[in-house]
Amino acid sequence: MNKYDYLIVGSGLFGATFAYFAKKRGKKCLVIDKRPHLGGNVYCENVEGINVHKYGAHIFHTSNKDVWNFVNSIVEFNRYTNSPVANYQGKLYNLPFNMNTFYQMWGVTTPEEAQAKIDEQRAEAVARMKADGAAEPRNLEEQAQVLIGKDIYERLIKGYTEKQWGRKCADLPAFIIKRLPVRLVFDNNYFNDKYQGIPIGGYNKLIDGLLSGIEAKTNTDFFDNRRYWESIADKIVFTGKIDEFYCYRFGKLNYRTVRFEQEIIDKPNYQGNAVINYTEREIPYTRVIEHKHFEMFGQAVYDCPKTVISKEYSTEWQDGMEPYYPVNDGVNTALYAKYKELADKEGNVIFGGRLAEYRYYDMAPVIEKVMGLFSNRK
Repeated sequence: MNKYDYLIVGSGLFGATFAYFAKKRGKKCLVIDKRPHLGGNVYCENVEGINVHKYGAHIFHTSNKDVWNFVNSIVEFNRYTNSPVANYQGKLYNLPFNMNTFYQMWGVTTPEEAQAKIDEQRAEAVARMKADGAAEPRNLEEQAQVLIGKDIYERLIKGYTEKQWGRKCADLPAFIIKRLPVRLVFDNNYFNDKYQGIPIGGYNKLIDGLLSGIEAKTNTDFFDNRRYWESIADKIVFTGKIDEFYCYRFGKLNYRTVRFEQEIIDKPNYQGNAVINYTEREIPYTRVIEHKHFEMFGQAVYDCPKTVISKEYSTEWQDGMEPYYPVNDGVNTALYAKYKELADKEGNVIFGGRLAEYRYYDMAPVIEKVMGLFSNRK
């Protein structure tokens, strides 16, 4: 008889949530993680009294009341509302595209004026494309202008997108941008979800709560002693890279990654907002995160005398770098399908999370997926 019911490889949200529900069912779990800490990419590091999102900004949002009530039963969430700002050549624009943006862009003050301006620029983009002999957008540059017009594309989309992807918009496929939401109201709330916020005290509180009473080992790499780890549990929950699990049998999947430059600044308030995107191509970073604004509001911002910022740089992924985002092109999608075919035949391995499923996940859908697994499990 094996020592554990489940060996859970990876302590991010999928692994930690799975362990929580398995324990509630009376199962014995061991969680291992190769990093020196638990929590995967939601891990926070306390710097100068500020919870720094070590692997990039994480903002929890959902319209699923069951998910919201569940995470709040582990740790109370605050009222943070994601309202990013774009900086283009020193001028600031509210995001997502809404009446504040259109006023800042064109000076329009009514929804009718804004819609007329957008329609005019869309028509110009279609006319340019047709004059060049194209009936449909041939690349992301044409697609974005057909959807939103030239001004917003050039100031708020083009440079940011080119930095993210490392190539020109004219060389990127049109399908990357299927739609660009336009709000004809004065509303800077980035998400449409009913609930959003940040755990009070940071995401470590959420992970610690999920893993309370569960055995966990850090600095422990499954692949360093795979045969041993496979021998000690009835089933494995694997949240790492699916191609690595199968020893890259069909080749390596590609990812995009992010590099962070963290800086402590000797002032209480650096940019006045948690997230500011830099949308011109000439500035090498894509955005600056000021972490204290996720959890400190009003006077609390000034009661903490220093602040911490992170500049984010999109980078081509190479072996040894942290894999962040899947590259959902034809080649990688086909390659993942081969690995998934193998995974579907596994009787005692559960694959879950962004690396094991090779897909982008927001946090709430990860938790919702695990809750669904256990609602269907006897």
